[in-house]
Amino acid sequence: MNFNSGKLYRVPLHYHILFWLTYFLFNTFRWGIYFNDYWYSFKTNLLGFPIHMTLCYLNILIFMPYLVYLKKYLLYILTVLASIFIMVIIKFNLTYLLINHNVWPEGPQTIDKLTLNYTIDMMIGELYVITFVTAIKITLDFLKEQKRVADLEKSQLETELLFLKSQISPHFLFNTLNNIYSLSVEKSNKTPKVVLKLSELMRYMLYDTKSKKQTLENEILCIQNYLDLERIRNDDRLEINMSISGDIHDKEISPIILLTFIENAFKHGVNKNTGKVIINISFKVKGDFLHFTIANPLPEITSHKDNFNKSSGIGIENVKKRLELDYNKKDYNLSFKNKKNIFVVKLMIKVA
Repeated sequence: MNFNSGKLYRVPLHYHILFWLTYFLFNTFRWGIYFNDYWYSFKTNLLGFPIHMTLCYLNILIFMPYLVYLKKYLLYILTVLASIFIMVIIKFNLTYLLINHNVWPEGPQTIDKLTLNYTIDMMIGELYVITFVTAIKITLDFLKEQKRVADLEKSQLETELLFLKSQISPHFLFNTLNNIYSLSVEKSNKTPKVVLKLSELMRYMLYDTKSKKQTLENEILCIQNYLDLERIRNDDRLEINMSISGDIHDKEISPIILLTFIENAFKHGVNKNTGKVIINISFKVKGDFLHFTIANPLPEITSHKDNFNKSSGIGIENVKKRLELDYNKKDYNLSFKNKKNIFVVKLMIKVA
């Protein structure tokens, strides 16, 4: 607990006033009923409450921060007891001089001088008030500390999510820019189209992925732009079969989740293979869930194809982490399979 975090632990002034006013009225009526003298109860409480308040604020603002939080427990106990003793002496003298020579009418006998019984009884009473107020203070501090920790964890998760969302491969951007350059040198008619596709893709990634969820339609449109750029880059050697079925309208999904699988397929299934490459992609919406499947050939240069799941880069790991952060376990199911030199990713995810 950090007692230097003033703003975190500070309670607004009106709450202090409300608490002490309520406590004062309660005590006045309680002792007024006991003595059958409300005026006398009012006077004694009017004298006693500044003492209660002084001890309480000394404890929570000075003694605890500079002694308890620094683990000087014995010194803290001695300081509190000494402070209470001094305040009891002050209370005794003020009561004797200003209110009544019998300073302890509720006691077993008339008291007109400081006695051990009176001192012990008054110290226990003051200790009760201090303990009560301190318990409230500790409870409030605990709740606010919990909120601070929760806010910090939330902020860290949001930062982590933003980082994970940004993990599109720089190789794709680099290769696409190289293609644009080559097309521009050749004065190809494809150049404006490639620039437009890349612009739309980057705008989506820079601006539309800031929210926690994005429409499934926009996510698929982003993927289509990505695929169009890959088609242009790979020419005739690439065949992409994409199918969409079910109602994709009014559905939402975490942005860039699916694009990472697409990118991974091209990174390992296209860039690391020679000759014609076929990528199969399927979007099927059934009820509240999207069934997404993508299949690509295993890389020819990978000698240990059975370990492809484990060596497919940080992209897949990032997706797993994002799924854990964005969804409950019951809201998604992710699986991988190698079948006849084809790597298949299947994701069932809630989009309702």
